[in-house]
Amino acid sequence: MHVSGGTLSTHAARPEPPARSGAATALGWILTIGLNVVAPIITYNTLTEDHAWSEFSALLLSSAWPVLDSAISLAWRRKLDEFAVVTLVFLVITAVVSLVGAHSARALLIKDSAVTGLFGLLCLATLAAARPLMFYFGRKFATDGTPESTAWWNGLWQYEGFRTTMRRMTLVWGVAYVVEALVRIALTYTLDTKTMVTLSPIMIYAVLGALGVWTALYGKRSQAEGERRAAETEAKAEAEATAAAAEGPSVV
Repeated sequence: MHVSGGTLSTHAARPEPPARSGAATALGWILTIGLNVVAPIITYNTLTEDHAWSEFSALLLSSAWPVLDSAISLAWRRKLDEFAVVTLVFLVITAVVSLVGAHSARALLIKDSAVTGLFGLLCLATLAAARPLMFYFGRKFATDGTPESTAWWNGLWQYEGFRTTMRRMTLVWGVAYVVEALVRIALTYTLDTKTMVTLSPIMIYAVLGALGVWTALYGKRSQAEGERRAAETEAKAEAEATAAAAEGPSVV
């Protein structure tokens, strides 16, 4: 809130994000993708295909990379990287599921579906927490991890519209992955294994792509709506202040 030219103005718009360091952003993304995506996949494939490790053992060792990412984040930024923690949880869930039941082709397809379904349930469970899962994912993608950009993102939580957006995104992701898992499990029992081996990864990436597009579009629309409401609030406050100034002081 500030006074300018005798007019009281209440600026309710969200603060602009601080300038992001290109080098810090690039290095952060290299570490994130390398340690949470590339390294676990390479480790898992190498151990299972070239060294005949069990799925469980290979997944367990692959989870060491997200742990390393968390350790680097703690040493570098003095805070825990929630993205790495979620990746670690996802790998642990996958490892545990790989131990359950038989190891037939159909069973493996069902286990794959169970992993994405459990991730959906994890999203839904965080709706009961102080902040939902998409808040932390959003912070990972919208900031470069510096204290300034992190503080900016955390400060957005004070706005009701922002809180609603994060919770709604988390709800949609959770429901989508639970439904996707149930559909894939049903198809596993309906279609032959050869068809499902091809269809299953297509469904996984199709759902992920659709959710990514929806999240981007919904985020932009929510931001535009928030800015519109902020502008209306500011205009109303300025009009009221102008009217009060025109009336002048009341005489008793």
